[in-house]
Amino acid sequence: MAAVLEASDMVPTRRHQPWVRLTHWLIALAVLVLIYSGIAILMVHPRFYWGTVGNDLMQPIFEVPVGPNYHAMQWSPTTAFLGNPDGPVTADRLAEPWNGNGWARSLHFLAAWAFLLGLAVYLGLGALTGHARSALLPRPDELTTGNLRQDIKAHLRLPMPAVQPGPPYGVLQKLAYAMVAFVALPLMFLTGITMSPAITASYPVLLDVFGGGQSARTIHFFTFSFVALFLLVHLVMIVLTGPLRQLHAMTLGK
Repeated sequence: MAAVLEASDMVPTRRHQPWVRLTHWLIALAVLVLIYSGIAILMVHPRFYWGTVGNDLMQPIFEVPVGPNYHAMQWSPTTAFLGNPDGPVTADRLAEPWNGNGWARSLHFLAAWAFLLGLAVYLGLGALTGHARSALLPRPDELTTGNLRQDIKAHLRLPMPAVQPGPPYGVLQKLAYAMVAFVALPLMFLTGITMSPAITASYPVLLDVFGGGQSARTIHFFTFSFVALFLLVHLVMIVLTGPLRQLHAMTLGK
């Protein structure tokens, strides 16, 4: 998103600090790699469950229409696995599913650590320097109905009014950035590592927090969807408000 202001409302801007610019591009690159590899992983099994267990013989809570395995479940008649008709069942698979995510899982896990590095540095320095409080968290007096309505109208007006790169940000931009930086990105990382057996073997509390590996995977998907939507809106706003000026500010800080 980009700050949208009337010409009469223009105020002096502060250039992006070097650590803000560096962590911005590190996180952005890592998120793009995570989205790319994550979609490849999703295509192998586009069904989602809740709890600790999920497989093709269970009814998913929803299925995403992506990849060759969407609705591609061909099984022999099921039989009770333990003799209990209400318990787990087993069946023979009649068709081999598409599975090409070995490289994607490795790439996804590698990009996650670059993502964690950028996020940890950004949140840490943001707290130490006061950047998070002054630039990202909206003040109580900004969260008024009138102010929110005015900012929404400014963002919906085409062509966009004059813009300025960098802080101070409008209330909508603060809310969006704060939600992504302090909620969505940390949650995406935590649910992601909860799907790793090696990590949950050392930190089983993660499974308790999210209610099981399958619940973590479902939350991870919705968090990923939110971040992807934010990224799309963010890019659209950059294009509408002067992409060269915005890129110049986020690379050179001027």
